[in-house]
Amino acid sequence: MDLAITLHESLLLVFLFSSLFYLYFKNQQSTKKPTIYGLKSYPIIGYLPHFVRNSHRFLDWMTECILQSPTRTMGFRSLGSTYGILTANPANVKHMLKLNFSNYPKGHRMTSMMEDLLGHGIFNSDGDDWKWQRKTASYEFNKRSLRNFVVDTVHFEITNRLLPILERAAEKGVKVELQDVLERFGFDSICKVAFGEDPACLTDEEGFGGSSSSEEFMAAFTEAQDLSTARFLEPFEDLWRIKKFLNIGTEKRLQKALSVVQEYSMKIIRSRMSKGMELDGRGDMLSRFASNKDLNEEVLRDVVTSFLLAGRESTSTALIWFFWQVSTRPDVEKKIQDEIKGVRTSNGITTEAFSFDDLRDMNYLHAAITESMRLYPPVPLDTVSCKEDDVMPDGTFVGKGWFVTYSAYTMGRSEDIWGMDCMEYKPERWLDENGVFKPESPYRYPVFHAGPRMCLGKEMAYLQMKSIAACVLERFQIKSLKEGTPEHILSLALRMKGGLAVQLSKRED
Repeated sequence: MDLAITLHESLLLVFLFSSLFYLYFKNQQSTKKPTIYGLKSYPIIGYLPHFVRNSHRFLDWMTECILQSPTRTMGFRSLGSTYGILTANPANVKHMLKLNFSNYPKGHRMTSMMEDLLGHGIFNSDGDDWKWQRKTASYEFNKRSLRNFVVDTVHFEITNRLLPILERAAEKGVKVELQDVLERFGFDSICKVAFGEDPACLTDEEGFGGSSSSEEFMAAFTEAQDLSTARFLEPFEDLWRIKKFLNIGTEKRLQKALSVVQEYSMKIIRSRMSKGMELDGRGDMLSRFASNKDLNEEVLRDVVTSFLLAGRESTSTALIWFFWQVSTRPDVEKKIQDEIKGVRTSNGITTEAFSFDDLRDMNYLHAAITESMRLYPPVPLDTVSCKEDDVMPDGTFVGKGWFVTYSAYTMGRSEDIWGMDCMEYKPERWLDENGVFKPESPYRYPVFHAGPRMCLGKEMAYLQMKSIAACVLERFQIKSLKEGTPEHILSLALRMKGGLAVQLSKRED
């Protein structure tokens, strides 16, 4: 027995040292290497100690490093990985997302890491796969019927589910886990709009309802996102592949979560097929995709998963940070209330929810939500691959096969872009002298991406966020029960760690 243990340990050490030397020599092969600011490189293991020490605060660590660079661009490399570029330079962002778009596809590195979850859906594809999905989705997003259906869906969810739940919580004096409530709202809404299905997750007296399969899916979907993102934070790049092959650790958990996600997505597809996939006037996007008879169930599953990700995560993530920031700023809260009251009076609104035109008149609320996403973008990072050698506008060389990541999170914290008060939550920076919202260049504010991959659901997202924010803040004062600045979870969306427990009190007027 002792001999077996010794032999086993010896083999393990041989494998470990062989791997380290392989990675070391691999690191030396590139003739051109990017500049990595503020980090000491160690023999053989390179920047691994920095990476391991800061992986739990990756976004803030990355921000500190990038902002040390004179051009707000730096190189990056984890042990054994290809070289990469991290940037918060608007000129570079415009170059890769628009001016030289064809040279910066998602690439194999990115798509392979996310393939288990997103397949070849619109967020994880290039070339023809991406083009036909973009074209099909854009047709639906440009239809007036879809906007009307979104308005109707959001109104129903707010008046029949969200507000009654919050009313009961305020009357009983019980706390509400707001992030969970908003995620349920987003899940119900996207299922109605995109698939013609109502999982009814935001129901019953306590605000936690829905079928057991819906509940299981939401938990599995969250875990699948977190574990897929964790692949990018492994100490060396191919470790996740080894764990997946051996079916151990986080990869074993991921595969279990994915089986639940994929089963639920297929359930949605088969349910719609059983009812007929006719293209009706409601704007059912799944029907539009399914009208292409060349698509099999696996492709439709990737479409469903992508829409669920966009619809459930983006708006709920943006709103949770917005409500937290407003809860700490009574002055901002008062201005939002005054604007809502003014619009309700001037437009003669008697309904609980607001119309599209009513929401369009709420400039300060639009600015407050936009400012919140500047500091806490729902998608904090986006990564592409360099197809052929290139030079960025700031002079940074990018080699063929290197990955390039722009950080919307870092850009929101850059004095170069937003001035000395960049860390201050200041909705007024988005308003002109007449109090009208003034947009910023998407290359300085890439929260909804930019260029050919610009988010198709931007208008829908604002409509939903403003509807919820206006109806909730008009009726309730929100007190956060979380002390200090909340931590975030680095996943596909910037969710708040531990959620946000709040106490609600009904406004006197």
